[in-house]
Amino acid sequence: MASKSISSPVPDAWYPTLSAFTLAIGLLLTSFFFIYEATTSRKTRSLAQELITGALASVFLGFGSLFLLLACGVYV
Repeated sequence: MASKSISSPVPDAWYPTLSAFTLAIGLLLTSFFFIYEATTSRKTRSLAQELITGALASVFLGFGSLFLLLACGVYV
């Protein structure tokens, strides 16, 4: 049985664009998180909103970093 080569589900030409968009979204969510923490009082904060915003920012920044490394030729 012949082995098939492993290929990416995303074309290589999309890596820089995906990197820019996902990093931009992640940075916007991170800035929203910091603004939310700085402007709301401790009594009115919502733990669920903090966890969701932090998790989404982390996911977008993680994928953005991955696509940035792939766009630069560092295959991880």
